[in-house]
Amino acid sequence: MSSIMGSFLQMKISDPSADRLRDEREVLETLLPFEGADVLELGCGKAEKTRAIASAGKVASITAMEVDRIQHAANLRIADLPKVTFVYGGAEAIPTPDATFDIVLMLKSLHHVPLEKMDQAMAEIRRVLRPDGLLYVSEPVFAGDYNEIMRLFHDERAVREAAFACLRNAVTTGLFEMIDEIFFDSENCFESFEQFEARALKVTHSDHRLSSELYDTVKRKFMSHVGPQGVRFRQPMRVDLLRRPPDRR
Repeated sequence: MSSIMGSFLQMKISDPSADRLRDEREVLETLLPFEGADVLELGCGKAEKTRAIASAGKVASITAMEVDRIQHAANLRIADLPKVTFVYGGAEAIPTPDATFDIVLMLKSLHHVPLEKMDQAMAEIRRVLRPDGLLYVSEPVFAGDYNEIMRLFHDERAVREAAFACLRNAVTTGLFEMIDEIFFDSENCFESFEQFEARALKVTHSDHRLSSELYDTVKRKFMSHVGPQGVRFRQPMRVDLLRRPPDRR
């Protein structure tokens, strides 16, 4: 009980003093034992991180799940990743047997799980992880210039707070053990507003319908950050690394 409470007391939703710029791929490689691992990625999106991990050649397999049907259909057309299996579905209902994976990844995806299904997702992740298996969750911190633009049309404060509360609850109840919590800045770069529009406004998983007035406000706010190298935002990030404890007999 004391170790669980100790882990709980270490968890915090943000750390304003953490300003180290890091590439999340380096964080993943540092924290996770990918060699020979069976990996589940929940909310793989365009499979960019999936590709990077698979291409490194260490993992045994990756099951990459996506709940956006349009993006999942696009992922199914990827033919050059033999170790990757693309599966449609959400974290609250993982269609695999118990104790299938060594590592589960949620890369900026936990806050997209419906609020009423977050705890169910944690239970599902525990079910499909092998004993001592690792859960890696990265979440954007609700702060920074990029966040200030996004919140104009897509305010995620409530869902990000709910995602953190879900993780904290999973630790305090003993569903998972906390291994580490890391804060850093990632870099979000855009060459133009058109690129921002394609990546942030015209996404297939959300229906962002902006009035002409709001669109102009978003564009004006974005353009105020343009520099010689386009727009480079520093996005504060939090990573929680959790472990599924062995079953008690």
